[in-house]
Amino acid sequence: MDTATDNKKSISIQAADNIRMLSAAMVEKAKSGHPGGPMGGADFMHILYSEFLQYDPADMAWPLRDRFFLDAGHMSAMLYATQTLLGNYTLEDIQNFRQWGSPTPGHPEVDVQRGIENTSGPLGLGHAFGAGAAVAEQFMVARFGEAAGHMTYMYISDGGVQEEISQGVGRIAGHLGLGKIVMFYDANDIQLSTIVDEVTGEDTAMKYQAWGWHTITIDGNDHDAIRKAIQSGIDDKERPTIIIGKTIMGKGVVNDAGEAYEGEVELHGKPLGKSNASYANTIANLGGNPDAPFEVMEEVAAHYKEVLENKKKAAGERKAEWNKWSDANPALAQKFADFHAKKLDHLDWDGFEQVKNKATRDASGAVLSMLGDKLDNLVVMSADLCNSDKTENYLKKTTAFERGDFSGKFMQAGVSELTMAAMATGIGLHGGVIAACATFFAFSDYMKPAIRVAALMETQVIFLWTHDAFRVGEDGPTHQPIEQEAQLRLLEKLQNHSGGNALLALRPCDGDETTIAWKMALENSATPTGMILSRQGVMDIAVENRYDNAKHAEKGAYIVTEDEGELDIILVGNGSEVSTLFEGMQMLREKQNLKVRLVSAPSEGLFRKQTPAYQASVLPFDIPVFGLTAGLSVTLEGLVGHQGMVHGLNHFGYSAPYTVLDEKFGFTAESVYDKVMEFLKD
Repeated sequence: MDTATDNKKSISIQAADNIRMLSAAMVEKAKSGHPGGPMGGADFMHILYSEFLQYDPADMAWPLRDRFFLDAGHMSAMLYATQTLLGNYTLEDIQNFRQWGSPTPGHPEVDVQRGIENTSGPLGLGHAFGAGAAVAEQFMVARFGEAAGHMTYMYISDGGVQEEISQGVGRIAGHLGLGKIVMFYDANDIQLSTIVDEVTGEDTAMKYQAWGWHTITIDGNDHDAIRKAIQSGIDDKERPTIIIGKTIMGKGVVNDAGEAYEGEVELHGKPLGKSNASYANTIANLGGNPDAPFEVMEEVAAHYKEVLENKKKAAGERKAEWNKWSDANPALAQKFADFHAKKLDHLDWDGFEQVKNKATRDASGAVLSMLGDKLDNLVVMSADLCNSDKTENYLKKTTAFERGDFSGKFMQAGVSELTMAAMATGIGLHGGVIAACATFFAFSDYMKPAIRVAALMETQVIFLWTHDAFRVGEDGPTHQPIEQEAQLRLLEKLQNHSGGNALLALRPCDGDETTIAWKMALENSATPTGMILSRQGVMDIAVENRYDNAKHAEKGAYIVTEDEGELDIILVGNGSEVSTLFEGMQMLREKQNLKVRLVSAPSEGLFRKQTPAYQASVLPFDIPVFGLTAGLSVTLEGLVGHQGMVHGLNHFGYSAPYTVLDEKFGFTAESVYDKVMEFLKD
């Protein structure tokens, strides 16, 4: 243990105690939070940040910095306290922990300028983001050499290890040999409501060894053991490392009698003052003043001043090396800069030759084939479906990642949709690389936690979902999405902290619109994008200058075609329903001589961001509107208005050929004709 022989605390122990004290004080003042875990993890945090983690305090977004991903978001006080010692938060900031307008929310929210690499809260996601960032790092190293390399550190708790996503992360990181990962597992044996032994008896070390990880078990509060373990993890370049740190929940906590009161379940999730511990005695035991606990001790402040100076010096030396490398490799240096700028202006969308009258998944595959040749920093993933979701078109232009070889641009994620979505998000967080991941739309349900946090973080990720509706057919209702589009449209309505739509959801109607959807997704660096694509073939909309016409999809909804004169009806839909509406439009014209407008609305959320005048020009209030959707009727109810009508699917599907289901469910041109005529009569 790192203590002086005269019993005077070493500066290392003082610094860890300072983190403990500030963590307990934050929770106490806020009257809510989690003090025990941060107090147990303070030793690792101090050693990692003061002695190992490399970054530039004057350039927090420096691309070559080491990354730290906190999985256990409930331990935010520990991270804020550490960053306070590093000068990234003021004492006033942490005194306002969990308060309105404070930069110290209850669970950390991504803020790179303050050293927060990821938003964390739902357990398991944070370390998956970290694994994704480690993939991005290896991708960059494969192209630019170790000059672009860095470490990725992660911190996970018992709950994160128990979450199912840890299976996917453990398997993939071990299989790919992500040797730049060092993950600290805070194994304090205490959960929020029980001890760990009441919920699991697994041998965690053996589990990770089976996945190919380097495992080290230590006393997680012993500073020398922590140092040796971290260095051992850094030295092992072939395997990811998990340090199983046996820490003490609530280390340093004492009761009214001044006796140790550590390792208790109640210390996990309540302020010390609301437990059987003594908050005042604990602060004093840690070397602080109970009447003024928000302080950085003088010796600790001096130590961290030196730490910061050393980091600036090391970063300066690394930047000098980078500049020397850049001078020797100007083309690669420019490419590195272009990657981080997400340069796209070399893509010739207007000159792209799209496939004709195919499923929109095939149209997406055609775009991916082009991007395989033209976009060097796009990583595509698939959850064991690349031959069906058509990401194989991209794979044919590159190779899949393998242990020791990240020269390709494709990752076979296996059957692990949530892990894949989270790792793709981590790639996006890393910077320099754009990530797209694909599976069937019905399985987007597995991905929702990652999608939501990606949206909260405003991170660019492209989600590709094929087999978008009941027309999956014979596979039956388990694979036929019904309510999934409505769920995504809710995220479009949800506003992020920057005031934008949390997600861009696009359901293109034909090949040309799919091309535009891909262009929009790549250019949308402010939020995640979800692209919803058909399994079955769809006819391209037969209007003049269709590609130029489809460019208007960038406004969310637009007029595809319309008759001259006073309109009788507007037809609106998205995806493959637009071609059905187009056929129904011909029948309404020919049989009833009706004047019809056809509107494609691939993104209602984006449409609602247009000016009121534009919205009214596309969907005026004084003309009847009929909507057709293969999802829930509510998907289009906002577009048709109170006087409009939607024909949707408000029940689970059935197993049968999709053409039979079209007839049974009323998704034919004839059905459109009949329903519109009935609607107009009413």
